[in-house]
Amino acid sequence: MKHIPALIIYLLLAIGPIQAQNVRFTNQGVIEFERSVNTHAILKKMVGNQSNSYLSDAYENYKRTQPQFKKLNSTLYFAGNQTLFSPIANETAGSNFIQIPFGTQDNITYTDLTTGLFTSQKKFFEETFLLKDTVRKINWKLTGEMRNIAGYECRRANAIVADSIYIVAFYTDKIPVSGGPESFNGLPGMILGLAMPHEHVTWFATKVTDRPVTGNELKPPVKGKPKDRKGLQEAVSTFAAKSGNWGKYALKTLFL
Repeated sequence: MKHIPALIIYLLLAIGPIQAQNVRFTNQGVIEFERSVNTHAILKKMVGNQSNSYLSDAYENYKRTQPQFKKLNSTLYFAGNQTLFSPIANETAGSNFIQIPFGTQDNITYTDLTTGLFTSQKKFFEETFLLKDTVRKINWKLTGEMRNIAGYECRRANAIVADSIYIVAFYTDKIPVSGGPESFNGLPGMILGLAMPHEHVTWFATKVTDRPVTGNELKPPVKGKPKDRKGLQEAVSTFAAKSGNWGKYALKTLFL
C-alpha cells in the first residue's frame, strides 16, 4: 500500500507527455472557408436615407425575394510561409440584377510571408488587375477570448485596417503560419475566423485538412493589369467617387 502514492505520481507524469503527443501542429494543408454576407444590411446602408423611389423599391423587392445571408466558399492552401487563397465557383454569385458589395468573391491572393510580398488578382467591374505589393502590416491587439473553429481552439484579436474598418480575427497557434483569408495576416498563427462587423461580412473555416501541398497548388495568379496599391487606388478612385455609397463599399472589397 505504501507504494500506491508513488505509483499514482508516476502515472500522472507519464500521462502528461502522452497527451502532449496528441497535440498536432500543422505546417501545411488546405483550409475551407465560408464567407457569410448580410446582403439586406449592406443594401440598406447603400440606399441610406435617399428619397430615390427606384432605389427604395429595389431594396424592398430584394428583401422580399432574396435570402438575407449569402454564402460563398473559398480555399486556403498553405505550406511553410506560403499561402494561396482562392474562391470556389458558386452558382448563385452575381445572379441578381443588384450587385451587392462583398456579394461576389473574385480575389485570388498569393502571399509569401518570408519575403513579405503578395500578389492578388482582383476584379473591378469588367477590369481585372494584378496587385503586387508588400504584405499589409496590421496592428493587432490580442484578447483573452477563445473560440473553437473547425476543431481548433482560437484566440481573438482586434484591429483597424484602411483607417476605419474594424476587424475581429480568431487565430490558432496549432497552425504556425501567420496567414489567413484574403490578405489578412500578421498573427502568431493561422486565422480561422474573421469578421468585419460594421461591413456585415464574416469568414469562418469549416474544415482543415492536414496534408502535403504541392508547388502547383501554390502558384501566384498571373492575370490582370499590373498595379501596386497606389496605382490601383488611382485607377479606380475617380469612378468610385462618382458612385456614392456603392463606390465606397466597392473600394472596401477591392482592398481586402
